[in-house]
Amino acid sequence: MTTYDDRASLTDLTTTAERVRRSMESVIEGKPEVVRLSLTVLLAEGHLLIEDVPGVGKTMLAKALARSIDCSVRRIQFTPDLLPSDITGVSVFDQQRRDFEFKPGAIFAQIVIGDEINRASPKTQSALLESMEERQVTIDGHSYELPDPFMVVATQNPVEMEGTYPLPEAQRDRFMARVSIGYPSADAELRMLDVHGSLSPLDDLQPVAHAHDVVKLIDAVRTVHVADAVRRYAVELVGATRGHPDLRLGASPRATLHLLRAAKASAALSGRDYCLPDDVQALAVAVLAHRLLPTAQAQLNRRTAEQVVLEILQQTPVPTADGGVTQVRPPHQPGRPAYGQQPGARRA
Repeated sequence: MTTYDDRASLTDLTTTAERVRRSMESVIEGKPEVVRLSLTVLLAEGHLLIEDVPGVGKTMLAKALARSIDCSVRRIQFTPDLLPSDITGVSVFDQQRRDFEFKPGAIFAQIVIGDEINRASPKTQSALLESMEERQVTIDGHSYELPDPFMVVATQNPVEMEGTYPLPEAQRDRFMARVSIGYPSADAELRMLDVHGSLSPLDDLQPVAHAHDVVKLIDAVRTVHVADAVRRYAVELVGATRGHPDLRLGASPRATLHLLRAAKASAALSGRDYCLPDDVQALAVAVLAHRLLPTAQAQLNRRTAEQVVLEILQQTPVPTADGGVTQVRPPHQPGRPAYGQQPGARRA
């Protein structure tokens, strides 16, 4: 592992992340919080699930992130006839060498874009499980390491259910965060007409960071300090989902780990080498909501997983700098909040 000064590494991180952010925002109009969450997941070594209605820029967000970084990119269009070997690869017998030769599949890239992931069969979806968790692929008893950095950015349409296969809980749990882009504002949509009217802005998008720079930035995120009180706060938030009366499935220990990693990346993007409860609060909905399953009664009452997470944030005491706790109530957000929306609670 490369050794360098922590302060310099955080300076490099914010500078590089700012270049990537500006590059992505030149394509994605009026959604800075979505762009920031995408960068947070990348630096936290996670995977991103983009879930929204058609036509709001899900695939464009994934492509903008991929093209802003000089690394290998592969796009997979998930369809019902897609096979697991199309993703992972296959061993082919070589007549000249009289031996089997491994032909890597589309998963062997640093950023993998999975478009409409819920259109593939569960058998094909399961081909991603090992690669997303262990960053390797096992074929015919041999394990092949995936490149570094490695990130899966998947999209799906939550409205059109015909001809789709809902992601199983084990698959959803491997995504660090879920984000919903949402419709743009009127001003952003007008700017989009000017920019996107004649040609795609992706055509002019050039890489502003290298893959090895991203690896160094990920190492810098790992050095961010997390106090014991913040760790306990994250554990209490996740633990509260497991006993909530409106949920039949709470968040897993993997969710706790993902929440803390994402909070460290968020702190680093803010130029801090330490993590605050605010970082955990801001990411709780995006990291936890897609892993939770409401009960039948909660669904009848139109209670969503996002609303349950916001309620837990209101009820869980927040640690303070003097070692005590304070009760913080995030501002009320009527209706269904966007998955990437930040609660915005501040410590008293």
